[in-house]
Amino acid sequence: MNQGRVLITGASGSGTTTLGRALANEWSVPHADVDDYYWIPTSPPFVTKRPVEERLALMQALFLPRDAWVLSGSIVSWGESIVEKLDAVVFLTIDPYIRMDRLTHRERRRYGEALNLENDAHNAFIEWARSYDDPDFTGRSRASHERWLAELTCPVLTVNSTELVPSLCRTITAWFHQQSNRS
Repeated sequence: MNQGRVLITGASGSGTTTLGRALANEWSVPHADVDDYYWIPTSPPFVTKRPVEERLALMQALFLPRDAWVLSGSIVSWGESIVEKLDAVVFLTIDPYIRMDRLTHRERRRYGEALNLENDAHNAFIEWARSYDDPDFTGRSRASHERWLAELTCPVLTVNSTELVPSLCRTITAWFHQQSNRS
């Protein structure tokens, strides 16, 4: 088996969505991003959370029953029913300064002139994202991700996401194939 059900997770700005799309494309399987289920579509986006039951119902209807898919994002604290379907998890790490630089550029590309640096929502998001590497932060953080990963029963691969995406895809594919051969 060269493909299965894989979660790619990490900090905001670490490249989970980019890598998830690339890996799904390479494997010819569906890609889903947690944000598309976590948030209700609004303008501006990422303002209203979808209730957990609705998120899970949408995911169940659209891709969870399939034999293979790639999911990018974080399901910590609400996605227990997804965890039991996972064949593997890839955890992306990256230097916090590089990640925040990537995130800032992404926000500028995404919102362009509409991005008002005085915008409270934007500033709150950036501060939240920066807090990921603070071990005392009580929200989504590297420490909480690592605790969650340690409890998983499926294989976990940690990779540095500063590598080029094609190289990461090759590494993950080879590792996943190796894991599949052990089962």
